[in-house]
Amino acid sequence: MNVEGYGMPEDLYYDKGFMWARVDGSNVIVGLVDFAQKLAGDISYVEMPFEGDEVKQGDEVGTVETGKWVGKLYAPVSGKVLATNEKLYDDPTLINKDCYGEGWIYKIGMKDSSELKNLDQGDAAVAWLKTQIGEHR
Repeated sequence: MNVEGYGMPEDLYYDKGFMWARVDGSNVIVGLVDFAQKLAGDISYVEMPFEGDEVKQGDEVGTVETGKWVGKLYAPVSGKVLATNEKLYDDPTLINKDCYGEGWIYKIGMKDSSELKNLDQGDAAVAWLKTQIGEHR
């Protein structure tokens, strides 16, 4: 789905920290939403959590950087970090090029799927994004 020029796949969950979460069984693939990567500009560096780290929903787990800006990465759910996207070390602009595909950031082995209810989906996610767009114009 397209919301005022920003991609927002309907099958994802959205965290108010500008993170998306794609559920894959008991795992969650995590990335930065299209709105945030466009607002940030060309990403020059990504600091990701380490494989094996235990994270809690809402924890700050890393950063993304541009020449003039540093943004925080958050955990949309609690669990163990299973993998990071190693390609981002060589080409962090993958987030800019394909934030919902090749530009994913890390994967979590989800501890408690009930935490997904704390994230937005569908109409609630669209309403949240429209609010953010309005605030950043």
